[in-house]
Parts: sequence; C-alpha cells; structure tokens
Amino acid sequence: MTTEPRSDTAATGPLRLQYAALSDVGRIRKDNQDSGYAGPWLLAVCDGVGGAARGDLASATAVSQLRKIDQPPEAELLALVAGALHRAHDRISELVDEDPSLNGTSTTATVALFDGSQVGVGHVGDSRAYLFRDGTISQLTKDHTFVQSLIDEGRITEEESRTHPHRNLILRALDGVHDTEPDLFTVEVAVGDRLLLCSDGASGVLDDSRIGDILATGTPDYAAVELVRASLEAGSSDNVTCVVADVVDTAADPDDELVPLLVGSAAELPRRASGVGPTGGGLFRGHRSGDTGELEPVAAELPDDVPFAIASDPIDPEEARYAPRPPRRFVWLKRLLVGVVLLGIVWIGAAAAWSWSQEQYYVSEQDGQVTIFRGLNADLPGVELSRPYEATNVELARLSEFQASKVRDGIDATSLADARRTVENLASLQVDEPDETTEPTEPTDEPTDESTSDG
Repeated sequence: MTTEPRSDTAATGPLRLQYAALSDVGRIRKDNQDSGYAGPWLLAVCDGVGGAARGDLASATAVSQLRKIDQPPEAELLALVAGALHRAHDRISELVDEDPSLNGTSTTATVALFDGSQVGVGHVGDSRAYLFRDGTISQLTKDHTFVQSLIDEGRITEEESRTHPHRNLILRALDGVHDTEPDLFTVEVAVGDRLLLCSDGASGVLDDSRIGDILATGTPDYAAVELVRASLEAGSSDNVTCVVADVVDTAADPDDELVPLLVGSAAELPRRASGVGPTGGGLFRGHRSGDTGELEPVAAELPDDVPFAIASDPIDPEEARYAPRPPRRFVWLKRLLVGVVLLGIVWIGAAAAWSWSQEQYYVSEQDGQVTIFRGLNADLPGVELSRPYEATNVELARLSEFQASKVRDGIDATSLADARRTVENLASLQVDEPDETTEPTEPTDEPTDESTSDG
C-alpha cells in the first residue's frame, strides 16, 4: 500500500476524488481550534494547540498555506507537500514575531495531495489519515505523541492510551520555532478506496472498528456527518473535524464538479438563522442518534493573503477575530453565589466536625486532680478542642509515677461511661499517703538507735 516516492514527474491519472468535510466545536469547548480543507487535489486537517495562545489562528494559517497546492501536481508529490508544510511553519513564525502574545501557538497537520493515481501524505502531530479499502481500515499515519511512544515500547495498549492522563502531549507540531520534521510517504489508490483525515477529537474516542463501520456506508457527506455525530456521542471533549474522500473513476458523473470545502476556524462563517452551521456552535448538541443530513458546501474562494477571509462576509475577519467582546453580565452576582455556597459547605463541615468532637471523652488531670474532659485530646494553636467536664476526688499525687504519667498524657475513652470506669480503676490504685519518693531506700548495716540502747 505504501510505496517509495516516484522519480518521474507525477501525471494526472484516470481517477478523481469525491469529498466532504465537516467540523464541529463539540459539546465542551467554546472555540473551534480545528481547520479542515477538501478540494479536488488536496485534503487537509489541522488541529490547533495553544488555547490562549490562539491555536485556532495557527490551524487556520496552516490551512491557508496548504490549500495553495490544491491543483494538478506539476512536481514530485512529496516535495510539494513538504514545501507547503514548511511554508505553513514559516508563516506561523512570522505571526509570532508580529505578535509575541501568540508565542506557544502551534498546530498539527495531516495532508494528502492527489495526482490521479496516488496520494502523497505529509503528517505532523496527532491528527490522522486512514484508508478504507475492500472492507478493511488501515491507519496510514503514526501519532507523534508521548502515549504513542509508550505504545511502541509495549508499556501500554492502544485502548489504555485513550484514557492516559498525558494522551494530549504532542511531541511534534508546526509551531514556527522548532524544525519541522514531517512524516512523508505515498500511497497508491484505486477506485473504491475511501480516505479519511480527522482530528483527534474523532480518533481519540472511536476505535478502528467503529470508524470502519461508518466508512463502509453512505456517501462521503453521510460518513463525515456520522463520524462527527458518533464522536460526540462517544464522549469526545474536543473539537471534531473529519474530511472524507472517495476515489472514483473520472468517467463517473463527469459533470459532478465539487467546489473546495473549508471548515473549522479557517472558515469563520456567520451562523445561519437557526444557529447551526458547518463551523458554528455545535451542529450535534441536540442531534438524535441515527439522524444525519446533507450539508451545504462552503466555497473556499479565499484571497491568498488572507488565510480565513470569506468573500461574502462584509466584516474584516481579522477585526472580528480580535474585536473586544461585550462583558459578561452578572459576573459579580455569580461569584457572590459561588462564594456563599462554598461558605455554606465549609460551615456545615465545621459544624459536623464540632458535633462529633463533643461526643469524645478522655481522662487527664487539672490542678492535681484526675478530671474527665470532653472533646479531643489534641492541641491546635488558638483553638480549644476540649474542656473539663467532670472533676473527681482522685489525687494525682496518690498514684504511682507510672499511672500519674499516663493520666498527664491523657487516657482516651470510648464514652463518658468508659471514662468514669477509668476513674474508678484509678481510685482503687491510690495509696493512703502521697508517694514522695520514686526510688526505694537502700538497706544499711549501721545499728539503729534501738539496738544501741538495748546494748
């Protein structure tokens, strides 16, 4: 399936692509940092990394550079792909130089350039490319992630990697700083093959078997919708982007000319009146299991110097992207309510702890008398955890040094009755007179006064 790069110039073959692309912000994320592109010669998925450092800008910038090679290849496939990835890397570097607040932004990139008989694949990061052929799915790319290194070493399984705490740690990306080292290879394709490029929002929750089941049915549009829907229903917490393309004979539907599709943060289309769109706020938030739908294609006729401008959009995308947003309402009230709730939880916990402590008893001494204390036999600076509860007539001085030491340290009791039994036991151990010595007197051979007088 994977072949060596061809030495001759790639020529257009008898095959073409039928494709669909879809990106959804997901059910948790507020912003879509994925970008996707599908055209007659090029398929691409980029997943931005950076959060506050604008991963959406990195992915959109990368796609704007990659889409420039969406044309019949006139040079060696892998050279074109590698050049496009390096230009994307350099453009991100320029953006960081212009705006230091973007430092730390980066994006994955998975690209497939088609020449009519094979695809040249370029890959950096953890987005993926799959080939579905004759009912069998094959993963073409290999993740550049920490967990993939653990899988390669045999320390964890593929299934375990999906829940590993460091599953999002990427080892390679287009960041404008480190040297770009993409994986590059070619794959021969045939009529009936189906290609899938997707972000980890899909591949991170769907195993190969589930992806294969979906790719086995329907048109590319249907498969793209189903893959996104299935990813969200499987619990994906990330943005989800899928690009699906069928390899078909050029003679099939010759009049079926598809326009390029641009999705995700690279598109930035205004939402439709219904609030649902290919890039807008969550296509599947209210989607029922099994429902699918065809999407209106998004024309990707963009100026080369503006990575995500839309010709039909009268608003400058850069101004819209950086325009100040209106302040959130009632922020102070929300914070006050949160504070009240937290204070209530702390108060309830403290009250419960105090109530429990007042059911505890121990025996100790106060002013030389054995005394029953209520509370905890512990010290806490500034806080009294116990108080005298019941005085007794047992004197500490009338106990042996061993018993007196135990009393001074405190003798724990399981209840008040148990504490009183301890006091009764101590009372029975009292001597008639206080024990003023701790060591017995050694016997002497000197005669006593009585023996002297008797003599």
